[in-house]
Amino acid sequence: MRGTRERIVDAAIELLGTEGLRSLTHRRVDDRAALPAGSTSNHFRTRAALLEGAIDGIVAGEMAELRDALSPDDPEGLVEAVAGLVELVTGPQRVATTARHVLFLEAAHDAALRSRLAADRGGYVAAVRGALEHLGAPEPSAAAEALMALSEGLILHRIARHDATDPRPAIAVAVRGALA
Repeated sequence: MRGTRERIVDAAIELLGTEGLRSLTHRRVDDRAALPAGSTSNHFRTRAALLEGAIDGIVAGEMAELRDALSPDDPEGLVEAVAGLVELVTGPQRVATTARHVLFLEAAHDAALRSRLAADRGGYVAAVRGALEHLGAPEPSAAAEALMALSEGLILHRIARHDATDPRPAIAVAVRGALA
């Protein structure tokens, strides 16, 4: 059974991902999590703290999946792993990914949020860089940035446009280029 704090984080992510930033109030989170009034503010005193909690929840879920997926034995395995992650975050985890994009837009106007999201992105890049190093990429840092940028673009299109195009061909081109 999920504890109160986890239920609050889950509800905050759901509200962000289904109704947008304006929906994120302590009262709405309490209602969505089916908790007594005031529960959210007991755990997250400010809206900024609640946003941080939502980010923590999103990153924890994604990083667990990322670490498990990115241990390829060959380039085709990396293509499949990255494509599988793109499909995961735009399919079963679509609401959390939409919430992440809501936070990206808010970060354009909030330096603290922007800094936090940039720092978290470093963990994603490091995981991708490790997979590329393992496969012998001559420039794993630059290749990881390129593969991340491509993946982020694919994810954005799948979320915003409900695009169901197979991501594998584009990812395969990027992986081949990274390993050349």
